[in-house]
Amino acid sequence: MNIDPLAVLTIVSAVLMVICILLQARGASLGAGFGSSGELFTTRRGTDKSLFEATIVLAVIFVGSLLVSLLLG
Repeated sequence: MNIDPLAVLTIVSAVLMVICILLQARGASLGAGFGSSGELFTTRRGTDKSLFEATIVLAVIFVGSLLVSLLLG
């Protein structure tokens, strides 16, 4: 049984990225689906900022691993 580390990296980064995105979900009302969120713009602070940056890093790792696997495969 031969396990491809690049495939494992892709799957793990995808799962972690989905978790980070779901944790960022704010309590949106029904009006948000039609374009009016009713919230003012606020800056990201604390855990929200760390989660946002982790999502960006995981997205870069995910896309990078896909490109490498495309070039090698």
